Amino acid sequence: MNAIVALCHFCELHGPRTLFCTEVLHAPLPQGAGSGDGAGRGEPADEEEGGIQMSSRIRAHSPAEGASAESSSPGPKKSDMCEGCRSLAAGHPGYISHDKETSIKYVSHQHPNHPQLFSIVRQACVRSLSCEVCPGREGPIFFGDEQHGFVFSHTFFIKDSLARGFQRWYSIIAIMMDRIYLINSWPFLLGKVFEAEQFGCPQRAQRMNTAFTPFLHQRNGNAARSLTSLTNDDSLWACLHTSFAWLLKACGSRLTEKLLEGAPTEDTLVQMEQLAELEEESESWDNSEAEEEEKGPALSEGAEVRELTKCPAESSLLSDCGAWQPRKLSVFKSLRHMRQVLGAPSFRTLAWHVLMGNQVIWKSRDSDLVHSAFEVLRTMLPVGCVRVIPYSSQYEEAYRCNFLGLSPNVQIPPHVLASEFAVVVEVHTATRSSLPAVGCEGEQPLSKYEFVVTSGSPVAADRVGPTILNKMEAALTNQNLSVDVVDQCLVCLKEEWMNKVKVLFKFTKVDSRPKEDTQKLLSILGASEEDNVKLLKFWMTGLSKTYKSHLMSTVRSPTALEPRN
Repeated sequence: MNAIVALCHFCELHGPRTLFCTEVLHAPLPQGAGSGDGAGRGEPADEEEGGIQMSSRIRAHSPAEGASAESSSPGPKKSDMCEGCRSLAAGHPGYISHDKETSIKYVSHQHPNHPQLFSIVRQACVRSLSCEVCPGREGPIFFGDEQHGFVFSHTFFIKDSLARGFQRWYSIIAIMMDRIYLINSWPFLLGKVFEAEQFGCPQRAQRMNTAFTPFLHQRNGNAARSLTSLTNDDSLWACLHTSFAWLLKACGSRLTEKLLEGAPTEDTLVQMEQLAELEEESESWDNSEAEEEEKGPALSEGAEVRELTKCPAESSLLSDCGAWQPRKLSVFKSLRHMRQVLGAPSFRTLAWHVLMGNQVIWKSRDSDLVHSAFEVLRTMLPVGCVRVIPYSSQYEEAYRCNFLGLSPNVQIPPHVLASEFAVVVEVHTATRSSLPAVGCEGEQPLSKYEFVVTSGSPVAADRVGPTILNKMEAALTNQNLSVDVVDQCLVCLKEEWMNKVKVLFKFTKVDSRPKEDTQKLLSILGASEEDNVKLLKFWMTGLSKTYKSHLMSTVRSPTALEPRN
């Protein structure tokens, strides 16, 4: 926690004074402070409590070496201090604790070394012991402003037979600039500060054990008594440093910022559903295997055949929910890389078919190349719209997959080659040693290939195409955008159009609005063009079952059946 905790005292001779303060240092120690290690100097070993390493082997923070206390220290001069105003003796190095977990240092001394911090602590000290007083004068109070910081102050008295009124007035203050954080820490600080006060000043229960003289006795030379004398504890300041350092660490750890996300996206819902289906199918396989084992060895051969036949086709259908994991070798690095390799016209044709839901067929001897191509192309679609068979020895129908990888010797049916709903990318070995430079890092593995993109319905160069494709190409061609930024742009575009898909699904499938109203809705959504309509209808197949069920259950509820105005 970026705060300062301090112990303050109201001196009868000099007014409010800061006795001891602990601050958090995230940067190297201030000028005048040592490294804190002191290794090999014959000093005692460090003490460790709660993960904090404690040491008092640093040089004094203030004043700096070679300067006098009066000239360099932001604190009061010696002539303005009495025994009751002073905590650490002159030349005392102060205390420092090293938090090994966070590499944060907690430094304690009588006054902050930085003049601005000294001013802030000084003002908080004066206010906590003079003008900001709670009812009964003992207890917690909160005050502050944006300029001088916000303060949590806990005031209390210690009985002293030599003091005016037979008691001395102290306060423990916590200062920080974050008002909300400090207010939220109020219950924690209230309990812990009270415990620290009781621990540091146990003589509250010990009343006046010595005889006292009349009211003005405090004016003699023994009136100003130090806190260590009042508590009869020579190690008070070391213990107080440990307590303050722990307080700062614990209070900073108890409240953490968390990123609260909204409802899960459609991609997340679909992935969860696919994972659940995969687990159910895995359990059914395990159960069937257990049953066959119980039937005896007569079925073992059949079980082995079933095990061999179930894997290729069925596992390919489950590729999207984790059954298929792409290989480590990634030939195509990104959509921008693929566009540079294929060329802008061929890439636009390929991307158009991908977004429309047409079957994309890659023929190549290099299965790694096909894997990387599908891994890149699938990022253009919602998860629910992707069905991949990464590499097959035979042609698979479009209803089974929209991404199909084939070896070069596999024959594609003529009606598929002539169809407007399919695009074929054939990968051939280059006839020359290398392709023209594509200006992208990582193109060397592709220098031995040539790519031929064909379709029964080639995309005309002057065709407007879906809006998302045009925006995507604008991002890919903008060299000022990095690959990571382009990826995030694509995520935003997909979310935007999935929201339009949800509206259209509710409007047409759930509410069953007429075509005239649907056309008006598409115009409002900015998707009245033919390609945009086709894209929305295809993407509608990628909606999660959870979302569809939710809409249907809402429609069937009594409130949903009320007539529209």
